[in-house]
Amino acid sequence: MPTAQRSWSQCVQHTAQGFDTTPLQTLSGSIPTDLRGTLYRNGPARLERSGRQVGHWFDGDGAVLAVKFTDTGAAGTYKYVQTAGYQAEEKADRYLYSGYGSHGSESWLGRWKGLKNAANTSVLATTDKLLALWEGGMPHEMDLETLDTVGLNALDQLTSKTPFSAHPKVDPKTYEIFNFGVSFGPKTQLHLYRCNPQGTIVQTRAHDLKGATMLHDFALVGRYLIFCLPPLKLDLLPLAARIKTFSEALVWTPELGTEILVFDRNTLELVTRFTTEPWFQWHFGNGEERSDGTVCLELIRYEDFQTNQFVRDIPQGNAEPIVPSRLVHLQFQPTATNPLLCWETLWDRSCEFPTVNPHVVGKAWRYSYFSTHRPDAKPGELYEAFARLDRQSGQVTVSDCGPEQYISETLYAPGHNERHSQNDRGWLLSTVYNAPEQRSEVWIHDAASDLAEPICTIALPEVIPLGFHGTVHGVQRP
Repeated sequence: MPTAQRSWSQCVQHTAQGFDTTPLQTLSGSIPTDLRGTLYRNGPARLERSGRQVGHWFDGDGAVLAVKFTDTGAAGTYKYVQTAGYQAEEKADRYLYSGYGSHGSESWLGRWKGLKNAANTSVLATTDKLLALWEGGMPHEMDLETLDTVGLNALDQLTSKTPFSAHPKVDPKTYEIFNFGVSFGPKTQLHLYRCNPQGTIVQTRAHDLKGATMLHDFALVGRYLIFCLPPLKLDLLPLAARIKTFSEALVWTPELGTEILVFDRNTLELVTRFTTEPWFQWHFGNGEERSDGTVCLELIRYEDFQTNQFVRDIPQGNAEPIVPSRLVHLQFQPTATNPLLCWETLWDRSCEFPTVNPHVVGKAWRYSYFSTHRPDAKPGELYEAFARLDRQSGQVTVSDCGPEQYISETLYAPGHNERHSQNDRGWLLSTVYNAPEQRSEVWIHDAASDLAEPICTIALPEVIPLGFHGTVHGVQRP
């Protein structure tokens, strides 16, 4: 194992304290007059207790950051999600519960205590509440303004055996929310959910899968919900005996290929399933259904599952090497005898966290945004740049944040008066760890610019450990 820690480790390994609503200092530029609403971000904010680290980045306790943009400036709030597991471990001052890649208790008998819902992966903002999401359990409801934790929310239909995953999709026209969860037992089932704009589940359906695997994301595309099941299988015996964690028990079996499942979004019934060459993806960017019925998807493709080892090492502060990935375009015909049509590589430098304007989710779109590496990135570095792909011209514009300026997922915020358009005229919001200054910041870029420099940078009162996903809430709807 490498021993030299990267400068991003100061951020990732920082145990966050949190803060109540605080006016934020503008470091440069000014907040755009039509940027109004709240940026929410979620991520693991504590990776250590009593000198012991979690076994995987995915197992840190979740904390949510809210940055609210108003006529008088920006204000920030940052609080841990008060899950039952977090509160019990705070009281005990030691790990008690297992996670995706952590055994929890140091004793073998203690490993049977159960799985902790870390509530650390993403957030979903509805009209009246914020949901902190984790793909292995129910969401935790939080207050939209104060970030106080209300508690677990079953959304009227969830149970302890039907999780609500961390990548819901919101239809930009109807504001319906679609999501899924995977349950394990005598048989592995994929649970599909359709929710109203308030987040209440109004329709659900379960489908049997061929075996125990892992699903992290899906795509809403026109009439369809699309899942790509990577060739991962669970080594169930050592997992059941608590010898291995879920992460350690996942076995890459490329001979099985990747299976694509297509569901009707209205009935939640299976339309088709077929198997292709093997690959792995954490995240989809977006997709559209063309007039001839062709489905087009953008996703970040890995050739195997090495990426899991990379993210597992991040709590140690010295993960390496960079795992190759690329932004790709996939086309297929769901109802054809031979569905798969073609692959196209759109960006071949390692990248992640693809996003789009929320107004165009599931339909034709022009611009894609994603995190990427600087050209001279050293092995083991995290992302220090983000990029915009113009799908009409094929041009990729890279925003180089600079050495040791580590960027989280970039989110598109529509301007307050923006309406649906193929031309993004809003704002790009990123949280950045400025390692030389040991400070966390919020950067705002003009989405229509050359992305060379942020038009505004804002200081946060505490270092915010690099996180995963977020959303922008309260902007003008199209």
